[in-house]
Amino acid sequence: MIASPDRTPLPREFFDRPILEVAPDLLGRILVRDTPDGPIALRLTEVEAYDGQNDPGSHAYRGRTPRNDVMFGAPGHVYVYFTYGMWFCMNLVCGPEGRASAVLLRAGEIIEGAELARTRRQSARNDKELAKGPARLATALGVDRALNGTDACTTEDTPLRILTGAPVPGDQVRNGPRTGVAGEGGVHPWRYWVADDPTVSPYRAHVPRKRRS
Repeated sequence: MIASPDRTPLPREFFDRPILEVAPDLLGRILVRDTPDGPIALRLTEVEAYDGQNDPGSHAYRGRTPRNDVMFGAPGHVYVYFTYGMWFCMNLVCGPEGRASAVLLRAGEIIEGAELARTRRQSARNDKELAKGPARLATALGVDRALNGTDACTTEDTPLRILTGAPVPGDQVRNGPRTGVAGEGGVHPWRYWVADDPTVSPYRAHVPRKRRS
């Protein structure tokens, strides 16, 4: 657990920067999810950068659609998508409005509200696994498409907000290829994680799906 993290909200200017500056700088920041059952706070330990129309791995590579519309909006907002017909994943929009870059929140350490997170992640073998992976993170925090477009930078009442926390020193940050990304986008070393942190998810290369005969 981190000591005396800064609980002030990150300003919008933090996110209004190039995606490869924002992504590693998100490590150690605190995401707070307020729910009717109480708050859950998570320290970010793993993220991935997606550079919009410059990135074949991004949902915005082929342009604006109803699904990815939030990515083209103001920085500091939440982009939530549904994947594999069963899971939600959460991103934070970065860069100037109109340029659809975003950071996927891949993993984190639950530092407050672990009991509540356990009720949502009953298959987790221990607390280190509660948010170990992007779908697990969203599940533990109770994130779904209803939160798509949420402003995480506002100081007003909001179900999701991102706090300053304790940034991770550069010598403790690692990077490598993104998990499960195919084709040209698979070579970008845009996954960032805290070295030796037990909540970081394992890397998995893309495996093509076999079509049913």
